Amino acid sequence: MTFVNNYLMRSLMFVPAHNERLMNSAKNHSPDVFLLDLEDSVQPIENKKKARDHIVKYVQEGAFRNSLIFPRINDRESGELLKDLTSLTIPGIDGFMCPKSVSGNDVYFIDKLLETIEYEKGIAPGTFKIIPLIETASAVLNAHSICEASKRVVAIAFGCEDFLTDIEGINDPSGQSIFTPRAIISMAARASGVIPIDTVHVNVHDLDDLERNLKIAKNLGFEGMLVLNPKELPLVHEYFSPSQEEVNEANEMVALAADAYVEGKGVSVSKNRFIGPPMVNAAKKKLMKALLIRNKLDNQ
Repeated sequence: MTFVNNYLMRSLMFVPAHNERLMNSAKNHSPDVFLLDLEDSVQPIENKKKARDHIVKYVQEGAFRNSLIFPRINDRESGELLKDLTSLTIPGIDGFMCPKSVSGNDVYFIDKLLETIEYEKGIAPGTFKIIPLIETASAVLNAHSICEASKRVVAIAFGCEDFLTDIEGINDPSGQSIFTPRAIISMAARASGVIPIDTVHVNVHDLDDLERNLKIAKNLGFEGMLVLNPKELPLVHEYFSPSQEEVNEANEMVALAADAYVEGKGVSVSKNRFIGPPMVNAAKKKLMKALLIRNKLDNQ
């Protein structure tokens, strides 16, 4: 399920694709994106083929048709990457999450593999999109070049646990240790016009802590979050969806700006506040997201 001009990515939920029980359970939920996992959660290596086969089967049956589908493939050093891409470049798959994206070269490599596969299969160029996963110090510092490495990149996501392992840091309760990479990743994404996705919340049963992290993520400009457990979805969707009050205010801003333009004015006033172009652009983005959410709900 794709959207014209934009992607709805409030929630991106991991599902270990080799585990049929979890795949069946996932059908009862509706994240914006299913990250059907072929990488870290799929062990031992013999389960990689089972995971690929499950994804093909479930996608062809239309199991997750009301969500975007981005399998998380194995990295370029794994020996499994080409098998993943040749097996899963099929109708119903929207793109791929690419782990261990250290630099723009890693993304460019995947782009060219997909280009070749699309050509060989007679698929329109650029059909399959990419979400690089930022998991190391080098990747954080290269985040902007990663975003710019391919037109297929529609979002970048932060993997905090691997990042902290790389820098030998600690995931402290206040979030201080990951504040800076979060800010860099969000800025890099916005500078390139792609969607910034925040890291997983590892304490999946602590919804109060999830809410605290969602407030930080929203303040930093993130548009969605990686999700490990379906119980997190309602709160994640609430925080990354415009409220009815915000939608009403956005409609009012756009209407006032249109009236001001007709009158030859650059700004208008609402509730004692000046409304200029930056606020109007933000309002239009809110309305676009509200439309995408409404379309998703209508299709359920």
